[in-house]
Amino acid sequence: MSGTLYVVGTPIGNLGDLSPRAAACLAEADFIAAEDTRVTVKLLNHLNIKKPLVSYHEHNRRERGPDIVARLLAGESCALVTDAGMPAISDPGQDLVNECHEAGVPVAAVPGPSAIITALAVSGLNVARFSFEGFLTGNKPKRREHLAQLPAEKKTMVFYEAPHKLAATLRDLADTLGDRRCAIVKELTKIHESVERTTLFAAAGKYNGSEKLKGEYVIIIEEKTEEKAPAGSLSEAVKEAGRLVQEGFSSSEAAKRAAKSSGYKKGEIYKLLTEGESRDG
Repeated sequence: MSGTLYVVGTPIGNLGDLSPRAAACLAEADFIAAEDTRVTVKLLNHLNIKKPLVSYHEHNRRERGPDIVARLLAGESCALVTDAGMPAISDPGQDLVNECHEAGVPVAAVPGPSAIITALAVSGLNVARFSFEGFLTGNKPKRREHLAQLPAEKKTMVFYEAPHKLAATLRDLADTLGDRRCAIVKELTKIHESVERTTLFAAAGKYNGSEKLKGEYVIIIEEKTEEKAPAGSLSEAVKEAGRLVQEGFSSSEAAKRAAKSSGYKKGEIYKLLTEGESRDG
């Protein structure tokens, strides 16, 4: 009878978030498959657990996967862990899980912390429906292809990003999606945890590569809102702005208020309004 692959969630920062069931599973498994054995050793030392470790990561998964499956088929049990959070999410562990299913090896979940869900929960944005986009690749053609698909996505989107790539990613997202509301979530459950609610334009301006950043980031971009059809004609909106100017508002503020009430863009109202003012002058 084959053993079982246990997919074990580990803390994303605070070691106190490890569940008693996860700790028991790590202690009882015959061996542990870890993304980075150095990281996992620190967790095991904290728990006073000594257990054989096997490295399983992006660069050795094709060679190591069959070895792990063979041990499972021989009756051993294995706990699969990643450096932080749930394995197999933006993680090579998904290949091992798939190999086990195909080989008839039982796969069991030992749920734990997840940066995706945690970041969504503390963002305060509308997250009833969301799409997890993972990391934007550094490969330029694939990155362009991924970015080109984003404007059609209507759900809230979640991205992971490393600190040295944050500026470029925010710039690309702002250029692709426009100025949507977003949250920049940093270092979840750690000492320097922060949730910054902002917009893509403001975030791209702030995180422009001028300072060296630390920590891991989750970017949450709020769902695409349906554009309302403009009410009335554009000329009526310009006339409304003209009436506001006569009441004492500046041309810019009048155009802004007329845009809000009509659904037309402030820029096009302002242009026609000021052109009319120039002719009148």
